[in-house]
Amino acid sequence: MIDLRLLREDPDRVRASQRARGEDVALVDSLLSADERRRSSGVRFDELRAEQKSLGKLIPKATPEEKAELLARAEQLKADVKAADAERDAADAETQRLLQQLGNLVHPDVPVGGEEDFVTLETHGTIRDFGAEGFEPKDHLELGQVLGAIDVERGAKVSGSRFYFLTGVGALLELALVNAAMAQATEAGFTPMLTPALVRPQSMAGTGFLGQAAQDVYHLDKDDLYLVGTSEVALAAYHMDEIIDADRLPLRYAGFSPCFRREAGSHGKDTRGIFRVHQFDKVEMFSYVTPEESQQEHKRLLEWEKQWLTSLELPFRVIDVASADLGASASRKYDCEAWIPTQGKYRELTSTSDCTEFQSRRLSIRMRDGKQVRPLATLNGTLCAVPRTIVAILENHQLADGSVRVPEVLRPYLGGREVLEPVAK
Repeated sequence: MIDLRLLREDPDRVRASQRARGEDVALVDSLLSADERRRSSGVRFDELRAEQKSLGKLIPKATPEEKAELLARAEQLKADVKAADAERDAADAETQRLLQQLGNLVHPDVPVGGEEDFVTLETHGTIRDFGAEGFEPKDHLELGQVLGAIDVERGAKVSGSRFYFLTGVGALLELALVNAAMAQATEAGFTPMLTPALVRPQSMAGTGFLGQAAQDVYHLDKDDLYLVGTSEVALAAYHMDEIIDADRLPLRYAGFSPCFRREAGSHGKDTRGIFRVHQFDKVEMFSYVTPEESQQEHKRLLEWEKQWLTSLELPFRVIDVASADLGASASRKYDCEAWIPTQGKYRELTSTSDCTEFQSRRLSIRMRDGKQVRPLATLNGTLCAVPRTIVAILENHQLADGSVRVPEVLRPYLGGREVLEPVAK
């Protein structure tokens, strides 16, 4: 959530952010009104309590005539204090409810607009000309089936659409990717983490995934637990309700977990293969830093993502995501999109978001800086979302006979294998 003091001091900035997100601007005025009621009712409660305490000291000293009048006033004050307390609680609850609906403040440099209004910041690698090489590229599913690596038919039989099996070299390729990604993250100073896939509501809400993203989340009603769509949720909630000494920052974690997404609203999109699925594994980077350091940390996370995609020898571009496509928690977000030959376009492989103090306020994570205790900043960045990375590797590194060249960075994790060969039928 944002700082209420900032809202009171500069409501126009918050209105502009809401407008850029394509969200309800009237929410700002409703929140300002609720906050005013909260503060005024708090003052009223304090005044009545102070009078009640003063009266309590006067009664023992009063004459019999005065005491009757004071006792009557005390009885009235008791009712007034109770009513003021209820009013204060109601106003506070309303303020918190509205505050939870407000997205993070959009960074002023973010391009304004929807999904297609991003700005391309840089492009890396060379897109292969398969025509010049004399063959038509196969898509990842055809390659995966030839290699004995992907089985979507049995995935659908067992679990339904958008589920799959990785088999043989497909399973080994996932393990190689995860180990190589973790090795890069560990070398960069991240602490490896294996995180829970089920979290409590306060963890999911605290990271901002129960607002506009709630329709994409799996909920276990019987247990009131949520399946995470990213280990960001568990990593953000890891220090929930804690105060961290500033000299311990930055704290950097690399989490590996299964991820679950309902893919609500994606009917008809990417139905072939394993590009858009309900369950996948991912290595996620997560940082806790001082608010003053968050923009620099955001650039560092992006550099680690670029290092990873470059090591996989994939052509990709970096985009500055537009304001209405940020998600509630992000103040700014960069995506790295790899070229997918059979689609003839770039598709998102990694994403990194600067969430500033938004999540830490919701999760009550603070830093102790000398005598001052204040919210810190959180950031996240995908290092390797496995299925999409497999899609990009298979399509970009395929050879004319259906085999696939293994990027050098992965070879030590595949027993030195340089090429994935088709399996005999």
